Amino acid sequence: MTGQVTPTRNDEPAGRSMYLLGNRRVTVSDLLEAGLLRAGARLRFKRNRIGVTYDATVTGEGRIRLEPDGEEFRSPSRAAMVAAGMRAVDGWRAWVVVEQDRLLDAVRQELLDRAISSAAHQQNEDRARQRIHERLRQARSRADLRDPERISVRDLLALWGVTDRGDQVSRIEADLANHGLVTSPSFRAVTLDTVVSLTTPREEPATAEPEIDDLPGGEDEGDEDLNVRLTVGNLTPLDGVDSVGANSTVHEAVTRMLLNDYSQLAVLNGPRNVRGAVTWRSIAQALHQKPDATVTDAVDTRVEVVAYDRDLFDVLPTLQQREFVFVTDVSKAVMGIVTTADVVRRYGEMATPFFQLGELDQTLRWILKGALDLATVQPLCNRKIKNFDDLSFGDYQRILGNKDIWQELGWPLDRQAFIARLEEIRLIRNKVMHFHPDPVPEDAIERLRNFNSLLHQYRDPA
Repeated sequence: MTGQVTPTRNDEPAGRSMYLLGNRRVTVSDLLEAGLLRAGARLRFKRNRIGVTYDATVTGEGRIRLEPDGEEFRSPSRAAMVAAGMRAVDGWRAWVVVEQDRLLDAVRQELLDRAISSAAHQQNEDRARQRIHERLRQARSRADLRDPERISVRDLLALWGVTDRGDQVSRIEADLANHGLVTSPSFRAVTLDTVVSLTTPREEPATAEPEIDDLPGGEDEGDEDLNVRLTVGNLTPLDGVDSVGANSTVHEAVTRMLLNDYSQLAVLNGPRNVRGAVTWRSIAQALHQKPDATVTDAVDTRVEVVAYDRDLFDVLPTLQQREFVFVTDVSKAVMGIVTTADVVRRYGEMATPFFQLGELDQTLRWILKGALDLATVQPLCNRKIKNFDDLSFGDYQRILGNKDIWQELGWPLDRQAFIARLEEIRLIRNKVMHFHPDPVPEDAIERLRNFNSLLHQYRDPA
């Protein structure tokens, strides 16, 4: 059993390795490079429940070679899935390093522990990485005890110092994966205030006919997942739905709908048994036919139930026709509802900053075009521009930040405060134009509106 970490390439300290690992997933090659695993090491994956064992070896290139067919994979999970014919399995917790008698996951954890403890310089970045590492270690311990930590998506993101699921998502997922953790439900596919569990990946058993070719992600399925979808779970909290039973009275259903301003109400026989829904239309039709109608008489069974991680665009035709869908969580229990009103609200949240930024961009361009000539602004741009339509937000900052131009405009405003606000708006624009999945905060939209209102006072040339 190896116990010493050899120097990394170029004799870089382990702290440097930790910085690099903090931005991606640990690979088998990292374990080889650190001396925690040797080329030729034997790996074994036992499925005790069915009495089957799979063997493999580690190559010098950091790949896992299955025996006896010789297929090689960079991802331990992919290797385990192919070996066992399973749709999903965490290879780090499946493969045992035979000579060390411990899971590949434990070797990975030692690499992270040593890299953190050996950080040569405790700079801000190092301390932040250490805090994340310790927090995730605690979460993994709880997950192993089947007492997973529960945390809102908003608070989870705050561990990495971010407020939305933007550019840091891949890094967050890498950190979670390095500690053998996932969120349930997926933190990508729910609202920011949804509470998720930090748990270990769920394994899916082999099917009667293993469908290895259908496994997602190819050979390197465990590395980085590009996911830019908007899901139904992004629109509704998975905190339960109000419902009535089939034997309830219509009066009870009507009262619940009036008290809560509902247009529909679920009819359930338990959280996973959907009988249908009652709506104002179905109630009116039932009472028209039978004055003493019950919920059973008024229930509309033509309802759609979709998983929380279903692509919203796939569900839009159903929403257009039915006006709502029920949403299930990872346990298949009905825990949310999405209506056409939710879709309109969400697209309004996405469209409002887009159009506000468009107005701001055009107004600034109009102002500068009316007050200045192209020869004046050209030297202040980082590139050659043919006309004012070529100006970017960075150009606006450089042009308006110039003292001479500011004086020529003659605005009774503080130049530095104006440019500072323009920088804030540039950052908002980057998020909007990069199509981050979370809505722009209301205070950011208010900044855009206020800035546009201010520009309107100066948009007409003198």
